[in-house]
Amino acid sequence: MKALFIGGTGTISMAITRRLAADDNWELYLLNRGNRDAEIPEGVRLIKADINDEAAVKAAIGDMTFDCVGEFIGFVPAQLERDIRLFKGRTKQYIYISSASAYDKPCADYRITEGTALGNKYWQYSRDKIACEDLLMKEYRENGFPVTIVRPSHTYDNRSVPMGVHGKNGSYQVIKRMLEGKPVIIHGDGTSLWTMTYNEDFAVGYTGLMANPHAIGQAFQITNDETLTWNQIYQTIANALGVELKPYYVSSDYLADISDYDLYGGLLGDKANSVVFDNTKLKNAVPDFKPSIRFEQGIKKTLDYVLSHKECQVEDPEFDAWCDKVIDVLEKSKSQFR
Repeated sequence: MKALFIGGTGTISMAITRRLAADDNWELYLLNRGNRDAEIPEGVRLIKADINDEAAVKAAIGDMTFDCVGEFIGFVPAQLERDIRLFKGRTKQYIYISSASAYDKPCADYRITEGTALGNKYWQYSRDKIACEDLLMKEYRENGFPVTIVRPSHTYDNRSVPMGVHGKNGSYQVIKRMLEGKPVIIHGDGTSLWTMTYNEDFAVGYTGLMANPHAIGQAFQITNDETLTWNQIYQTIANALGVELKPYYVSSDYLADISDYDLYGGLLGDKANSVVFDNTKLKNAVPDFKPSIRFEQGIKKTLDYVLSHKECQVEDPEFDAWCDKVIDVLEKSKSQFR
């Protein structure tokens, strides 16, 4: 069977690429600009093109057809309209990566299934994902376009430590604060529930949906079954680093109001809410999906990699100063009531 991934080297998709590269049943092509081609596994073929240049992509794929096309970098409906033009009649399945942030927050029931209502008044990113889903399902219903929608939640790999609050340069500055014995900001009181999924576990669910007749016209969420509080998440990271966690709790609303970073949508529209995912639908379609990497196992791999690879240690002095300022302002405000 033949698959084409649009992207294929990101946090989610690289694990899928590696898993498929080891499967003799699949011939895999990646369509991207080749920015990480040194990491592409042996046997995977690269079609070097910018997916935003529709004419160039059409010329590059020629008359090729595929059993599955996976779209990992589509964020707005116009990009999906382009994909439909490119791949309609050329693929037996089109898998679109949406987002679990598309679920309406706060949910009426903390247990989230694929039937949970979609809607996000806080985050344009999520509303765009919903619009993409609507477009694809309309194309499926009216024209038989063979779509499968996948909704990941917080998926991580070995290159970046997942955090609730961080700056524009990623999460390393939070790690640095922990190592330096400085307090780290945790949104709310740290007791809301969250789910972290290691990308290798995600890849099992995704590849199980490929060429799966039960997946056409359906949406699936792919997450770990493990549920953690944010306090547990940060404590697990501190334990792996061998340092004392010094949490500083700040209201999510306050953080969203004062931040120059994208915390409004990311917190109020997602991470500030308790979420527990029910993966029953996925497990019925993909019996092999049994997430096995607990957070303390996955984060140990991630920290070992980040701390041994300088290119992953991107400092963010602006965010560091912002954290210090937030904490200082709140501490001074407390002193007014003493």
